[in-house]
Amino acid sequence: MNLVMVSSEATPFARTGDLGDSVAALAEELAARDQAITLILPYYPQAVATAIKPLPPAEPLPIELKIKIGSRTVSGAVRQSRIAGGKIRVLMIEQPAYFDRPCLYNDGQRDYRDNCERFVFFSRAAVELIRQLKINPDIIHCHDWQTGLIPALLKIEHRTQPPLNETASVMTVHNIAFQGQFWHWDMELTGLDWKYFNWRQMEFFGQLNLLKTGIVFADAIIVNSPEYARAIQTPEHGCGLHGVLRTRYEHLIGISGGVDQYLEVYRHAMRREDLAQFALPNAASKTK
Repeated sequence: MNLVMVSSEATPFARTGDLGDSVAALAEELAARDQAITLILPYYPQAVATAIKPLPPAEPLPIELKIKIGSRTVSGAVRQSRIAGGKIRVLMIEQPAYFDRPCLYNDGQRDYRDNCERFVFFSRAAVELIRQLKINPDIIHCHDWQTGLIPALLKIEHRTQPPLNETASVMTVHNIAFQGQFWHWDMELTGLDWKYFNWRQMEFFGQLNLLKTGIVFADAIIVNSPEYARAIQTPEHGCGLHGVLRTRYEHLIGISGGVDQYLEVYRHAMRREDLAQFALPNAASKTK
């Protein structure tokens, strides 16, 4: 299976917590099962410079990405590295204005004001890089709100455009509380038609919500346990997204079987087959 994992962080290149560790661990487990793994990250120069241990070298590739962000075109470069004994190819998208900062998401007190723009660029750049390099993945596995636009791009812009029209998307929600909510006018940055800014798809109480976007458009939604999958379908633990998760409960999988279950979910997602055998019951009845 040809897999691309896209994340805003992964150990050892950038880490703020469990997300970076989880992404790296899953990639390594999949590579150990002889799956073809490409990991796409932003390139954070200051994280590299302050790393406690030397990081694997990241060599520039002769690629220039030109990404439309609203009314502007933003350029990006690409670096390549290898981890897991060379089994995992790591592609890092370089854009200093967005990613050469002391911290990944905030200035130590508040989130960066342009986080939506930064990660819309990253999501679009990741898809364009996959296309340019002709990786032709069976699955693009997205992690958290920073990559939530990617399933929408596949379903809307690449639905009938080879080679990505055959690529399925899987969305992992590591923490439902972090959703990537932004001013409604940031919808312009996504480059998608305003018709998708509606309560069923990308809009959330008048704001753009990138995690909701990923949940709505992904072929499968993964969380780290069956218990968490049940909990986030309730008002108490769903952080406002319990309703949309209930509508997609047949595609919501709480992983309990390790890497074998990931592989099985990938197979069903890429064939667009029924995921009901993994799904948990709709939790709505438990909240009445």
